[in-house]
Amino acid sequence: MTGFAAALQLLIALAFLSIPMVRSRYGAQAQVAAEAELDRQGVPSTVLAENKIRFDAGGHETLVPASVALIMVAVAVLNLPGSSWGELLSWIVQPLILCGNLLILHSQVNAVKSVTAHFVKTGDATLRRIDVKALLVAAEKAFPAWVLPGLQNVRHTVVMAGSIAVLILMGLN
Repeated sequence: MTGFAAALQLLIALAFLSIPMVRSRYGAQAQVAAEAELDRQGVPSTVLAENKIRFDAGGHETLVPASVALIMVAVAVLNLPGSSWGELLSWIVQPLILCGNLLILHSQVNAVKSVTAHFVKTGDATLRRIDVKALLVAAEKAFPAWVLPGLQNVRHTVVMAGSIAVLILMGLN
């Protein structure tokens, strides 16, 4: 059972690594597309950097998923031989991964609303006039069709179903 749980945890690690890999490959194109959309709207493209909005693999967009993947690999390695440490850490880490992924999903579903709210909160008239939906759609279109929603949905499914399955397997142990 722990061997299968370890395999699922390795799949979850790969799912998280897909985020910086895709952003590294296509994020610069998405950034250019977003900046072009801002130019079309008559807004300086510098507002993205000023508000820490990026579509590449820089900063937390690499650090967080890579850290999660590293943790998942470590726990999987402990689970392969059936270590009690692997089981204990699975009970701790897997619910956190599941909850974290639900937060990611929530932020993706509400991206337009949250970015709009952030822009309004700044009190900056330039930011308030941005058509955020058009901005995000322009960036999304720069990614290949297989990424959004394809890979994104596969990643969410692997992480959530895999996490639940690991917890069930640990409960059967």
